[in-house]
Amino acid sequence: MSQAAGSHEYDYDLIVIGGGSGGLACAKEAVANGAKVACLDYVKPTPLGTKWGIGGTCVNVGCIPKKLMHQASLLGESIHEATAYGWEIPNKEAIKPKWENLVQAVQNHIKSVNWVTRVDLRDKKVEYINGAGSFKDPHTVVAKMKNGSERTLTGRNVVIAVGGRPRYPDIPGAVEYGITSDDLFSLDKEPGKTLVVGAGYIGLECAGFLKGLGYDATVMVRSIVLRGFDQQMANMVADSMVERGIPFLHKTIPKSVEKTQDGRLLVKYVNTETQEEGSDVYDTVLWAIGRKGLVDDLNLGAAGIEVKADKIAVNEAEQTNVPHIFAVGDIIHGRPELTPVAIHAGRLLARRLFGGSKQIMDYTDVATTVFSPLEYACVGMAEEDAIQKFGEDNIEVFHGFYKPTEFFIPQKSVRYCYVKAVAERSGDQKVLGLHYLGPVAGEVIQGFAAAVKSGLTMKILLNTVGIHPTTAEEFTRLAITKRSGLDPTPASCCS
Repeated sequence: MSQAAGSHEYDYDLIVIGGGSGGLACAKEAVANGAKVACLDYVKPTPLGTKWGIGGTCVNVGCIPKKLMHQASLLGESIHEATAYGWEIPNKEAIKPKWENLVQAVQNHIKSVNWVTRVDLRDKKVEYINGAGSFKDPHTVVAKMKNGSERTLTGRNVVIAVGGRPRYPDIPGAVEYGITSDDLFSLDKEPGKTLVVGAGYIGLECAGFLKGLGYDATVMVRSIVLRGFDQQMANMVADSMVERGIPFLHKTIPKSVEKTQDGRLLVKYVNTETQEEGSDVYDTVLWAIGRKGLVDDLNLGAAGIEVKADKIAVNEAEQTNVPHIFAVGDIIHGRPELTPVAIHAGRLLARRLFGGSKQIMDYTDVATTVFSPLEYACVGMAEEDAIQKFGEDNIEVFHGFYKPTEFFIPQKSVRYCYVKAVAERSGDQKVLGLHYLGPVAGEVIQGFAAAVKSGLTMKILLNTVGIHPTTAEEFTRLAITKRSGLDPTPASCCS
């Protein structure tokens, strides 16, 4: 698929539509392999008017501000725990965050990343165009600029990397009065009592850090928690949040949002099983009911590109049904919607197009973390998926509860600190999935992800000596299987 750069037939060897993680990685790697590249990026403001700079969802309204606010929440928890460790903190009950200061700190960091990104594109000779791209024909892209003018570009190849944006429910008051994660991280007033509608990872993370920052947060669940994740682990995440004072409204959907006389929001809702109706008043309603691929404004019909459920269908090489048009990141159908996935896929695609590489993206065994108050990370298969694929008799599940050493002195709950390995039952018992619920989950699972990718077996895992006392070592101590029926609660930490 490698193509020589410098063609005079087109303006560019590659046009990238979308300046998020995947698009930027692809554009920069293409230039490094000799291509002439243009990258288009434009952010359509939210109904509330929120907009942001280059860098895509992750940098501006996703992983980065989410992790910073999660960290702010954890720091507040740590301040209150510190007294148990002997720190003298006067008036610790009066310690609370100032929302405006937190938002300012987060936004300052984001703006610095926007600036660095712009400078990096200039240094790497990627032509950045702040315009909304759409197709005129399979090789021609029109960039609509902020001032309403248009610029026409032609490209030998085109990569679509426009990602997605949060959905709004089709109910009265949803758009007028609700916000999404696109608005939350720059919200100019403190959120107060918040209803989070949706129990995917974005909903749980937002509810978690809002509660940790001192705001009442309630999660409304239409069907199941953390769809697509291991359901035992998902329900334990939810239970650990309930233990921290975050109520869940299960099997419930919102019917309407109305503004009250005092400026608050009355939400009416119904239980889908009992048909019982209810209502409550909140300061903020946050929609976290899923994301929609940004296909509508691309004029894909002019290029003949196939769309599948508001995403773009691609083959194993990120190629659409139009051979010279590709897509990476959250816009493609049926692939993990994760920043590092988009970055890696984008780089590999550029190397295939311009560097003579044959390597394609491997979407299996991608590790991920849910930054809930008690974090959950996993790599590989969910227990139910492994059973469905291989049969219950061919799967062995090793599991155990554990007690993080740092939880002892402040007497934090260890009720939901839990690890699980899903493995083949025969031979050396190849590990199919690892699941961890506990502190610093992402840091713990990252190293194990490389091991799983390398064909980790239970024989190797249990022959690995753990680092003591850590929580990660609990994977090396997994001696009890679900099949045995033995109690997976530890008796002692050091024997």
